[in-house]
Amino acid sequence: MSAFGSAAAVPRECPCGSGRAYASCCAPLHHGEREAETAVELMRSRYAAYAVGDEAYLLRTWHPRTRPADLGLGRAGTPRWLGLSILATADGNEGDSVGEVEFEARHVGGVMRERSAFTRRAGHWVYVDGTVEDD
Repeated sequence: MSAFGSAAAVPRECPCGSGRAYASCCAPLHHGEREAETAVELMRSRYAAYAVGDEAYLLRTWHPRTRPADLGLGRAGTPRWLGLSILATADGNEGDSVGEVEFEARHVGGVMRERSAFTRRAGHWVYVDGTVEDD
């Protein structure tokens, strides 16, 4: 699984780090077959979407108030993602309306650390924004 970041590459193991097959882990979320049940699950699926180049999913799961028009995935300079570690979580479970997830995402050239904020919108978890600390 060495082609993370390429839209054409479909990984066998899910990039989110669950240890499960992509087809039964994040792919059903990316394809709209089911919704994330927690903020952590949404965050993991969004990381996997970055890794496989699924810009449509990223935009669909981003709060409209903070969502950019375009992410530019696949353009020169797009990071090649290598792995994910969840560092901390606050709320964001099935009965919650907000949640936070702190994570490290490893990429060729370094590590990105972010504390992401999530909220439920119309019953669905969406990413609101995050505070990033790049290496």
